[in-house]
Amino acid sequence: MSFDQALPVIFMALMGASMLIYVVSDGYDLGVGMLMHRATDAEKDILVASIGPFWDANETWLVLGVGILLVAFPKAHGLVLGELYLPVVLMLIGLTLRGAAFDFRVKAKDTHKRTWDHLFFAGSTLASVAQGWMLGRYVSGFGSGWNYPLFAGAIALALPMAYVLMGATWLVMKTDGELQQKAVHWARIAWAPMVGGLVLISMATPWVSATVRERWFTLPEIIALMAIPLTTLLALLAVRGLLHTRFVRGPLCWMPFVLLVVVFLLGFLGLAYSIYPYVVIDRMTIWQAASSPAALKVILVGVLIAVPAIAGYTIFSYRVFRGKTGELKYA
Repeated sequence: MSFDQALPVIFMALMGASMLIYVVSDGYDLGVGMLMHRATDAEKDILVASIGPFWDANETWLVLGVGILLVAFPKAHGLVLGELYLPVVLMLIGLTLRGAAFDFRVKAKDTHKRTWDHLFFAGSTLASVAQGWMLGRYVSGFGSGWNYPLFAGAIALALPMAYVLMGATWLVMKTDGELQQKAVHWARIAWAPMVGGLVLISMATPWVSATVRERWFTLPEIIALMAIPLTTLLALLAVRGLLHTRFVRGPLCWMPFVLLVVVFLLGFLGLAYSIYPYVVIDRMTIWQAASSPAALKVILVGVLIAVPAIAGYTIFSYRVFRGKTGELKYA
């Protein structure tokens, strides 16, 4: 494969990596937002403080992923956003609500602060459900028929539960005392619906996509690919086991969150294998959708500047604000 032929593959990998980082990083803070209604007023401040230094940087990865789709795969960009116009609008409304609530609750009077907390919860939930619907429609190749919306609806319910579990394990890692114990309890509650949804979706995906079915259920591929679901199962069982031990409130408080990151990574690898070489499954390959090699080379220069800068800032912020979250204070 020549460099010109490899360029669309490189950009697809960069876009996929950006979206994976976004789902993991913004997923946990969306999950924290959806847990707001379960916390006391004092605990809500700690929940907000636990994601305060990170949430803006987390959403940068979404902008990068969509930007790569726009400039590197313009034909696919028109098709994808044309099919997903309404859920994209709903997601943006949810993210806007969340951002506004995050900032306005800082200066709000006590009588109004609860309203912004409700909007923070609503925005987080709306964005999560919209993302789940978009993922379901994308994975199924935007097919028509009664089963495709049903499949997308199932993912629209399952993805928020995955985010809630991520958010709860983030709080287990970032808090201590009574709030940490509550976070452990919230994670235990969210574990079963998240795993149940994952199992049902894994069973339904081959049903709605013949391409995925052929990729996963033929010999000898199925033997090698079994490592992905088996490792995912072991990681999820390990999370469940840790949540029922006292060590999760001590030196192993970080492990459930890290194991869930592994689960998301494995899910991404499975999705990438199912879709490649398509940008839109069964409809458009990465080479059909890509810009010209000359344009991609120019875009690559910008990406090689932007990606390290975003990654460097993200790593720096997580390093500076590592450790347990303290009391929320405003100047």
